[in-house]
Amino acid sequence: MDLMQMLQAQLSEPVIGQISRQIGATEQQTATASNGIFTALLGGLAQNTANKDGLSALVAALDRDHDGNALDDLAGFVGGMLTGSIAGRNTNGSGILGHILGDRQAAVAQNIGDKTGLSSDQVAKLMPILAPIAMSLLARMLKKTPQEAPSPAQGSGGMGELARVLMGSAQNAQKGDFGDLLSGVLGGLSVPGGTQSPTSGGSIFENILRKVFKG
Repeated sequence: MDLMQMLQAQLSEPVIGQISRQIGATEQQTATASNGIFTALLGGLAQNTANKDGLSALVAALDRDHDGNALDDLAGFVGGMLTGSIAGRNTNGSGILGHILGDRQAAVAQNIGDKTGLSSDQVAKLMPILAPIAMSLLARMLKKTPQEAPSPAQGSGGMGELARVLMGSAQNAQKGDFGDLLSGVLGGLSVPGGTQSPTSGGSIFENILRKVFKG
């Protein structure tokens, strides 16, 4: 299961057009920048869930604030966010970004802007639009696979499945055009309490999983 591909598939032409007009960019620029933002979000999620507390917090947030139904009419959902007619925790893109990327948001926006020809301000406008889409997709994924859906009360089995999906998807994203977001801006997805080479590839993710689920 590759979350990057699934996220890209959500951005239909009408949705891309809608967002492009909002940030004042071409559809190609918006699509490319979206790939960079999704890469950063996956990397940030992989980093933040590299311990059981982080995994539990993510699952709790998905259960509390997101149900995945936004994906049933994504154009309407995005339109509602842009006009302010839809509001709530599930549309709080700035809050989601704060939890996932923290103070690295400006560096992410600058990196993506340099690669796409967009200004960092344009990328910064795009980021909170896409963050709720990513969370909706995670919620939908868990909802569709209840037998695998982790909860904070479960052992490492279900939580390990979520971690593996996030780690695997981030690892795949690292091979793309925005891989340096993970190895540079996000610090190489290093294991908490240890160090890893930004270029050590899959071993980063394997070591994170061993760190989280050892024993």
